Amino acid sequence: MERGTRTVPGREADGAEPPGLHASNTDWARERRAAIGCAGLLLALLLLIDGGSGRLTAPRAVLWTGLAALLFTLLLPARVTAGELVSARWSDDVSQLLVLRDLEGGRVELDPGILVAHPQLWRHLDAGARTSLGRGTLLCGATALR
Repeated sequence: MERGTRTVPGREADGAEPPGLHASNTDWARERRAAIGCAGLLLALLLLIDGGSGRLTAPRAVLWTGLAALLFTLLLPARVTAGELVSARWSDDVSQLLVLRDLEGGRVELDPGILVAHPQLWRHLDAGARTSLGRGTLLCGATALR
């Protein structure tokens, strides 16, 4: 979904403020540091082992650096932010995901367990849905959010 919110034409005068520009995982910074640490540790160990065996060359060092960068990319958690909602529905898949869309056209599929694990995100989603419903921008999904 998009970062921040976008005002709806003709809705600025209603005086209702959006619940905030965005909500995010409060553990994101810690998880990012852990990803950096794991990738750095892998790189250090690979360089140490290769250097200790006498086989470390510039191309191998580049290869190990690329491998560590790949690990960092895989471990880095996604940072999700949302604008004003226009729809919310349950997916038709077996995994029952909550599918949200915002005014900018962004879409995200959320496992409800994420909302349970991060009450701040759940409160922000609830407040945003109520604001969108009050402004008339929530076109469908009020029942899904209940």
